[in-house]
Amino acid sequence: MGAANVIPGVSGGTIALITGIFERLIDAIKSFDATAIKLLFKGKIKDLIKYVDFYFLVAVFFGMVASVVSLAKLLEFLFANYPIYVWAFFFGLILASVYFVGKTIEKWTISVVITFLIGTAAAIVISVLNPAAQNDSFYYLIICGVVAICSMILPGLSGSFILILLGNYELVMIQAVNDLDFKIIVPVMIGAVGGLIAFSHILSWIYKKYKDQTISTLTGFILGSLAILWPWKHQIYKLDEAGNLLLKDGEKIVQGYTRYIPESFNTEVVIAVVLMICGIITISLIEKVAIKQN
Repeated sequence: MGAANVIPGVSGGTIALITGIFERLIDAIKSFDATAIKLLFKGKIKDLIKYVDFYFLVAVFFGMVASVVSLAKLLEFLFANYPIYVWAFFFGLILASVYFVGKTIEKWTISVVITFLIGTAAAIVISVLNPAAQNDSFYYLIICGVVAICSMILPGLSGSFILILLGNYELVMIQAVNDLDFKIIVPVMIGAVGGLIAFSHILSWIYKKYKDQTISTLTGFILGSLAILWPWKHQIYKLDEAGNLLLKDGEKIVQGYTRYIPESFNTEVVIAVVLMICGIITISLIEKVAIKQN
């Protein structure tokens, strides 16, 4: 999940859903409520640990942190030198995820089809929005934490891509992680923790009451997010009125992307297609391991 959340366009929630821990994760997060507080103040630590599914959350949390920290520098290098190959691999991951998540829907009714189409359309609309400018103010970083964490646990809706739209992906996921800049990390974490607990209650209720409709919406999110991950695209940079590049701290500001289809079937395209297939195989293996563990 940590690895997935680092990649713009890939959702940790997708991995949670495929591996079968999504519902347990949401229930564990939402258990941080008044009952948990009472158990804490009464000193009933063993009951509290059981109530919040503590060891499960610790395993997931440390796995995610280890993955984010270890992959941040690697991904910075790969995106700088091999962007098409990176996007191709994750395009394959998400393409396979559409099938493996969608097949868990028990009954395709009209409402399920409608919610699937809504989810797909919503993800496509999000993918074509123009990114905002970078902003390192304390309260804006809290908002980034709230919005990003909610999208991180939603399958198909990438927290990293939402940070791109908010203008703070590089600041938060690359610079702050690599430099351990707690002036950036702390407000983001405040927003993330508060937003996660509040949102988990809403999501858990919806998931239990309208399970098929929820999964179909999330499947639509995943399908629509393929537009974000299409490997062959050019970055569009913001310009001023005179047509000159606008810079933020010396860096060009990404406004959006123009996608294209390769004109010839060259070596680069072959390698990209092979990596897409590797992505599909990876998700297939993860799903098989998850079924075996369950």
